[in-house]
Order: sequence, then structure tokens, then C-alpha cells
Amino acid sequence: MHGPPLVGWLLVTLCAMTGMYCLLRIRGAAERRRATGGDALMGLGMAVMAVPSAVLDQRPWGPPLFGVVFGAAGLRALLLSRGTTAQAHHLHHAVGAFAMVYMALSMTGGSGGGHTGHGGAAHAPAGTPLLTGLLMVYFAVYVVRAMAHLVPAVAIAAGELPIPGRAELTNACRLSMGIGMLAMLLTL
Repeated sequence: MHGPPLVGWLLVTLCAMTGMYCLLRIRGAAERRRATGGDALMGLGMAVMAVPSAVLDQRPWGPPLFGVVFGAAGLRALLLSRGTTAQAHHLHHAVGAFAMVYMALSMTGGSGGGHTGHGGAAHAPAGTPLLTGLLMVYFAVYVVRAMAHLVPAVAIAAGELPIPGRAELTNACRLSMGIGMLAMLLTL
């Protein structure tokens, strides 16, 4: 990952914790397992991809491996989205998985040689600016919507803060992964 190592380690921590929480939630109905499994894969995959290149140089094995894993996850999410109650969530997983494929493919043309200079100095942007921008807009809108679901405006207006439960923790995990995806796209 490009950018300062501190940002990389913060993303690793955030995404790994989110992925582990999702792994712990996989018990239950089949539909929930599919959605939660996709969340776990995204969180843990984002954690591995965010490891600073000074610690783990993922070239040449990383981009093809991430491309295959997340390409398959994206296709699976598209197939699961047909005729299910969680269609929007599966479509979001497909967008996220294909964004991971895009970032993995962009890693191959990154800063060249794996050396980012002193303290994460500026680098030539990888990827296509238009596609990167579109993905950033998508995830920014997703983050705002997830935040709105996390903190209901009615409860705040009434002066009551709801006690978080499982649904809120799940939304918080999805919110953190959306923020992580935005951060990863910014450092692309």
C-alpha cells in the first residue's frame, strides 16, 4: 500500500478487527452466513492488502492472488444477489470485491520497485483517476448511508441515545470497512 506506514497499520488494525468480528458472527441462518462471510472476507483481505510495503512487499504474488480471490468473491456475490432478500447487500459486496480487484491490478503499476522514498513521499497515482473517483463517490455515499443507519436521527432529536445491539455493531463494522475502502482508494 502507498502512503504513510501509520495509515497502513491503522487500516490493517481496523480491517482485521472487523473481519474477525464478522468471522465470529457467521453462525445462524444461511442468508446471514453468506452476507457475514462476505464481510469477513472483505475485512481480512483489506487488512492484508493494507500492510505497508516496507513490511510485506506483495509483488509479484499479491496482485494476481487478490485478483483471483476477489474476482471469485465478486462473481459469487453477483450470483447470490439474484432472488434473495439481501440483494442490495450482495450487490455492495460485488462492488467492493471488484474494487479490490481494481486496486490489486493497480498495485502492479504502482510506484515501481516497492520503495516509496522517505516517509511515504508522493508517488505517481496508480489506476484510472475516473474509475478511482467513481469508486470513491460510491463508498462515500455508502459511508454516509451506513452512518445514518447507525445513529437514527429520531433518537438523537429526542435526546435519547440508543444502546447498541448486534445490528448496530454490524452496521458499525460495515461503516468501518467503507471508511477503510475510501482510505485505500485515496492512497492508490
